[in-house]
Amino acid sequence: MIIINLLHRLLGLVKASLSKPFSSSLIGLQRLGFGAIALLISFHLFTATAWALQVSDIPDLAEIETLADQTWVIDDSDVLSTLTKSSIASKATKLEELTGIRVHVVAIQRIDLGQPASEFAAELFDKWFPTETERANQVLLFLATEDHRTAIQTGAKVKELLPDSIATSIADETMLYPARKANYNQAVNEGMARLEAVLKGNPDPGAPLLAVEETETSNYATREETEASSSNVVVIILLILATLLPMATYYWLQSQP
Repeated sequence: MIIINLLHRLLGLVKASLSKPFSSSLIGLQRLGFGAIALLISFHLFTATAWALQVSDIPDLAEIETLADQTWVIDDSDVLSTLTKSSIASKATKLEELTGIRVHVVAIQRIDLGQPASEFAAELFDKWFPTETERANQVLLFLATEDHRTAIQTGAKVKELLPDSIATSIADETMLYPARKANYNQAVNEGMARLEAVLKGNPDPGAPLLAVEETETSNYATREETEASSSNVVVIILLILATLLPMATYYWLQSQP
C-alpha cells in the first residue's frame, strides 16, 4: 500500500511537471529521480496487463450475496454467458433443495503463476467457510481463465457422496480439457452436470473421452504461440524504453549549459 501511494504521488508530480513549459518539465522530472519514474512506468505496464488476483482481494461470501443477491456463480472474469449463469444457478438451487449441498462456481482471470489452482481454491474455501460445520455441505468449483486452470473443494458431508477421486477428475479432466481450449462455458457446464449427477445419487458419467487427432508436424507457429510471442516482444520493448529514455534525458540535461 505504501508503494502504491508513492507511485500515485509520483504520477501526480509527473502530470504537474508536464503541465509546465518543456524546459521546466524536464527539470522537474530530473528532480523526481529517473529511477522513480522508471519504476512508475514499469508499475503501470505490468498492473495494466498482468494483475494476479489474491484471495484477500475477494470479498466475503455474505458481502457478495448482498451485492449480487446470489452466490451460485461469481464470474469476475466476465467470460461466462448469461445462459450458463442461469443454468448453473437453476441447477444449484434445485440441488440444494434436494440434498442441502450448496455449489459455488468461481471464475476469475488470473492467479499468481507459481500458485497451484488447488491451493488458491483451498485458501478461498477456508476464507468463506472457516469452520468444519460451515464448510460441511459446500462445494467450490474454481476456474482461472487466463491461466486455463481449474480446481475443486468439497466439505465433509459432500465427500460422503462425492469421493475425492471423482472430485479431482471433475476439476482435472471434465473442466480442464475444455478450459485449455478457452471453452469456459463448456468447462463450467460439464463440470456442474457431472457434479450434479453424482450428488443426486446417479452413476458417475465419467470424464469425457478425448479424441486422438493425428496431425502433421508443422514448423509454423500456432495463433496462440504467435500472440504470446508478440506480447512478450511488446513488454520487453516497453521495459527497455522505460529504462533508456530516462537515462537519455538525464544525459541530455547534463550536456545543456
